[in-house]
Parts: sequence; structure tokens; C-alpha cells
Amino acid sequence: MSLAVFDIGGTAVKHGLWINGRLTKVDSFATPQNYEALLEKFRQTIQQYDQPIEGAAISSPGAVDVAKRQILGISAIEYIHHRPIFDELESCLNLPVAIENDANCAGIAEVELGAGRDAQNMVFVVLGTGVGGAIFIQRQLYKGSNLFGGEFGLMKSMDTQTFSQKGTLVKAANFYTKQTAKAVEGKDLFWLSEAGDQLAANYLDDMYQRIANNLYNIQVTLDPELIILGGGVSKRPELAEEIAGRLKHLLKEEQVEEIMPQVRCCAFQNDANLIGAALNFERTFAKNEK
Repeated sequence: MSLAVFDIGGTAVKHGLWINGRLTKVDSFATPQNYEALLEKFRQTIQQYDQPIEGAAISSPGAVDVAKRQILGISAIEYIHHRPIFDELESCLNLPVAIENDANCAGIAEVELGAGRDAQNMVFVVLGTGVGGAIFIQRQLYKGSNLFGGEFGLMKSMDTQTFSQKGTLVKAANFYTKQTAKAVEGKDLFWLSEAGDQLAANYLDDMYQRIANNLYNIQVTLDPELIILGGGVSKRPELAEEIAGRLKHLLKEEQVEEIMPQVRCCAFQNDANLIGAALNFERTFAKNEK
């Protein structure tokens, strides 16, 4: 099967060609300012490929309602929401189209081919600028009654801050910058900490603990056997071990350490959304053919 695959982001749209289970020709273009320009970029991208394309697989922000064939909710790309986007894209591209939420797509990639391929019940947590995620029960995506399953970034702690507001590397770097007036990115905190900067070390420690605290709540609520960590910080080799140790301690405090899940970092990093979008297309149309 040959699919054009797109991942719509706030600043860029990644795209690639999915051929017989393999992602190739990955590239990107700046996210257009309006819907008509986005459609034209989709058309131009598909025309560049030198073989027939059988469908368009799309990873998108927002709450994707497959039954209503719309993208609900809100995102930085306002023009894709609350319109018959499935029908419009199929008409414009003259191809079948499958769309799924970006975090769900990344989770699908990890469940089918990546870190979760040997698990039954798992949670995928994306640690980016904010926090997102996906829930899989018996290897099936659970989207919830209002398509809000996996919106872990909205979880609140006692200080009223959400997981997204105070639990990511990006936010930790922002707090460091505000306190020191030194502009740093998240990755800088690690080398600053390794160089003996105690404030950087404190912010990393706080980030790790907030992640562990939120994963504790997820674990005692959903009881998955596996938690997969995604997002840019998951490239750090020590992340899974650091979080697992803290999570185990929290569970042990409540004498429920026997429900400790495995904690792994994701396998596909930046390509996860594209791979998951392609797998979602294949799964969607396989179901339709039965």
C-alpha cells in the first residue's frame, strides 16, 4: 500500500511516503496560514510522488471525531476545526482519507511496532511543550466518551497547576530563565546540572518528581502494565530509569508496589506521528472492508 502521510503541527506540516510498511521521503513545509493553502500544499506534495497514491493518512491536533468526520476541540491551527474536513479532503485529493489525533497516532505507532508491541494494556505519555497522551486497553485505543481520553496535560495538582503547566522540560527551562535572566532551552538544563549548577539540578529534580506524581495517579486509576514516555525529553537515556524509581517509591509508600508498571521511552521519536497515521489508515480501511 502506498500512502501520503501528513502530520499537521502548529509551525510545520511533516509529510512522508508510506510504502508497504515503511516510511520514506520524510520532509516538511511551513504550516499554511489558511485552509485553502493547506489543501494546495497537500495536493502539491502528493503530486511529487512517483507512484500511484492509494490514500492520505493524517495526524492532527484536536479531538478527531471519526463518526462525525470532523476535528473538534481547539488548537493553534483554528481553520481545521469544526468543518466537514474528512469529506472536503477526500473530494479535494480524490483519495480516501483517515485522520486521528497526533498523540493517538504516536501511541498507535508505539503499540503496533515500537515500545509497546509486547504489551496488552498501556499508557503513552507525550512530554513536549505541554503534555498529551493515549490510552490502550487490550491493545485498542480508548478515546473516552468525549474524545478526551489521554489528555493527561490537564491533570491538576494541589497547587492548581496542570501537568502541562509545570511538568515538562520546556517549562522547567522557562522557570530557570525567569529566575536567572539567562535564556536557556530544556536541553541546556542537563549540561548545566552536570556542570554543577544547583538551580538547574533543582528544576530537573522538580520536573522528574512532577512527572512521577502524575504517573502515579494514572497507574492507580488505569493500572496499565506499561507506561511509554514520548516527546523530546524521552531522548535522554536516563529518563525512564529516573521516573521508574520515583514512581516505585510513591507506590511503595501506599503499599501497592506490586502494581508497578514497566516504564520505557518511545522507539520512534519524531517519526511516530507519521507512522501511526499510516497504521491508523490501514486499520480503518481494513475494518471498512470486512
